[in-house]
Amino acid sequence: MNRVGEIEKFSAEIPSETARGKLSRFVRRYAMQIGIVLVGVLVWLLFLIGSPKTFLSFPIYAAYMSTTPFFALMALPLTLVIITGEIDLSFPSIMAFGMTVYALVLVSTGSHILAFIACMAAGLVAGLINGVIVVRIGIPSLVATIGTQFFWRGVVLVITGGNGTGLTSAIGGVLHTGLVGRLFGLIPAQMIWTIIVAILVWFFLNRHRFGAHVYLSGDNVESARLMGVNVPRVKTLVFAIMGVAAAFAGVVVSLEVLYFWPTLGEGYLLSTLSSVFLGGTSVFGGTGTVFGTLVASFIIGAINAGIVAAGLTGFWTQLIYGLIIVMSVSLQTVLSRRLR
Repeated sequence: MNRVGEIEKFSAEIPSETARGKLSRFVRRYAMQIGIVLVGVLVWLLFLIGSPKTFLSFPIYAAYMSTTPFFALMALPLTLVIITGEIDLSFPSIMAFGMTVYALVLVSTGSHILAFIACMAAGLVAGLINGVIVVRIGIPSLVATIGTQFFWRGVVLVITGGNGTGLTSAIGGVLHTGLVGRLFGLIPAQMIWTIIVAILVWFFLNRHRFGAHVYLSGDNVESARLMGVNVPRVKTLVFAIMGVAAAFAGVVVSLEVLYFWPTLGEGYLLSTLSSVFLGGTSVFGGTGTVFGTLVASFIIGAINAGIVAAGLTGFWTQLIYGLIIVMSVSLQTVLSRRLR
């Protein structure tokens, strides 16, 4: 009987060990995502303690859902670019360039739909140009996109003369309602679009051959080529996607405020980059998650409001953004060295 009891006891322990093993594998596999969620919860708790009245009311979260998508819509596809080992710093200017084309077509035709299509095409062209300069000519993406950032901003200023365009005629239209309307009178449509974009980017990155090619291109170019991956095409395509995303974000921002300013995009560079790096995407390429970028976007979006609500000045925002970028890149560097 004692022997039988020991066997039964041993058998009963096996499932618990298996469960612990599964939990351990799950934690190791999704450590990056779990970490960013914990960071988000910690930041929220700090802001809640600092300003409970503000962070226990719905308006602050409605504001997040309204404004965070302005840069989250670009941070998600930028994750693809950085996973391939490249970077794009021109997207703020592409936002303005796309909206310049939008404004020109709107004035000429009076159609917001045609203007939107032209804007998306302009973003695609700008992204493809970035890709061609980086991939075909061979200029490092950091240098190339700094150059195109100034170029597209210059194009915008030359064409517009520094003057903006009102978009009040879009009120009540399909485009305005569909992109920045309020679902049930509460949830901003741009929040829904952010979730849709996140799902699409996640699907192609994790459940499609294109995503495998993106990871391979950023992890080891030579290995990717030996495996039959067309690395130049992959990198050109991610730059093109980034261009379209920047133009789309430009439309969303402009329709939300019902005005196009030639300076559109100038305030989104740091917040977008911070979202990608805080989300766990490695600046060295080959590593990154869409979920991490999405969560990090809302952490970044909360920082500015949280700082002001806690009684500090808005000047702290850029300081914290800079710390986030430096600390996240430093952490990735240390971890990559230890894992070698």
